[in-house]
Amino acid sequence: YAITDLSGDTEITDVTNDTRKIKKDGVFVCIPGAKFDGHDFAAQALESGAAAIVVSRDLGLEKQITVQDTTVAFADMCSNYFGNPSRELKMIGITGTNGKTSTSSIMRDILQSRGYKTGLIGTVENIIGDTVIPSTLTTPDSYTLSSLFRKMVDEGCTHCVMEVSSHALKQHRTEGIHFDVGIFTNLSQDHLDYHKTVEDYFFSKCKLFDICDTAVINIDDRYGQIISKGVQCNLITYSIDSDSCYKAQDISYYPDRCEFCVELDGKSRPVTLKIPGRFSVYNGLAAVCGAIAAGFEPDDAFSALSCAHGVKGRVEVFPCDRDCTFIIDYAHTPDGLLKVLGTIKAMNPARIVTLFGCGGDRDRTKRPIMGEIAAENSDFVIVTSDNPRTENPGEIIKDILPGVEKHSTPYAVVENRREAIAYAVENAKSGDVILLAGKGHETYQIIGTEKTHFDEREVLAELLG
Repeated sequence: YAITDLSGDTEITDVTNDTRKIKKDGVFVCIPGAKFDGHDFAAQALESGAAAIVVSRDLGLEKQITVQDTTVAFADMCSNYFGNPSRELKMIGITGTNGKTSTSSIMRDILQSRGYKTGLIGTVENIIGDTVIPSTLTTPDSYTLSSLFRKMVDEGCTHCVMEVSSHALKQHRTEGIHFDVGIFTNLSQDHLDYHKTVEDYFFSKCKLFDICDTAVINIDDRYGQIISKGVQCNLITYSIDSDSCYKAQDISYYPDRCEFCVELDGKSRPVTLKIPGRFSVYNGLAAVCGAIAAGFEPDDAFSALSCAHGVKGRVEVFPCDRDCTFIIDYAHTPDGLLKVLGTIKAMNPARIVTLFGCGGDRDRTKRPIMGEIAAENSDFVIVTSDNPRTENPGEIIKDILPGVEKHSTPYAVVENRREAIAYAVENAKSGDVILLAGKGHETYQIIGTEKTHFDEREVLAELLG
């Protein structure tokens, strides 16, 4: 790096990449973004009292520090500023298209059942011990990450379970963090609006396994098989169909749980997981293997699995006194929708009614694919809006319908999501399972650039009386 016009000692008060948060004698790091480039605000930062600016190109300004990559520098500086707190935690990172949130929640339950105070960073919420902090990103920015780690350490946490998104890995938000355990759940089409290709999406995920001591890999997934052959660290594999270190066998599915066996020390050990669905078996195996990699005895880890509970918005059954069942699930990818519909099929309902939409300003190619999956695996489909953002909701629906129309499944289009849910309630029949897919834990809808309060639980409660 190169330093220009910095002399004397200065007590640095803060580090930021946001001009709105500059403090006197803080450091402003210029990071190029999708819409704005921090370098364009460097002079403004100095005028606001910044002690120094960190740049990746010479701006001809005083108090500038030039580095090769400001994103990497920002992550390192944030970690240093907070005293490198991640080094004081046993770090468990989870990546994959689906299952990150459920796996992280199950793993936290396992750790806490054995007395370990555990922090969690994820899509639904961030948790420090028993304190819940709302979450806006699957993996927060580097500053927020380091500040959360610091709070965890200060409050006595020994472990941190963290969802690690492909965006965060590609954008170096996790730079400087070393993981004791890295877990790969699966990979299917998602986020191609950002990554452009599945290959880039996959390689971004793979970065986690360059910075961990033990990799825990689902080898029923073809991308997991590729990762398992290339990792340079310790390896633990899990599966349902393939030969692996820990394989679930003799699985029985029930509306409220799964029961299966795992071979341990040459003996078949029965296991109970109080969350339904085949994908829940995968999530449970991932969490148990993560606990084993973190130092648990295998038998203790599988015993602790019975303490785990479900996650809000993941196969969440809404309680009502009707003779039909409403399920809220976050499924917003082709693979996620297929898996939750598979779980519902195992319940043998009279009919499956699927209500879903697709997000705006996101990967358009998955829209007809999700339409086809919904039609092929349902008895009736209601196509509606999700988070349209700045796209026209009607145009998003037009992208979905070609997939729906590949099958003869009857369907309805109700653009307004609240009205669509009302339509589902009014037309529900005895024995139906009605899936509200896509929103899950979210309590808002993004229309244009505005977030509007929208909680499907509240809507259902009102409509069902």
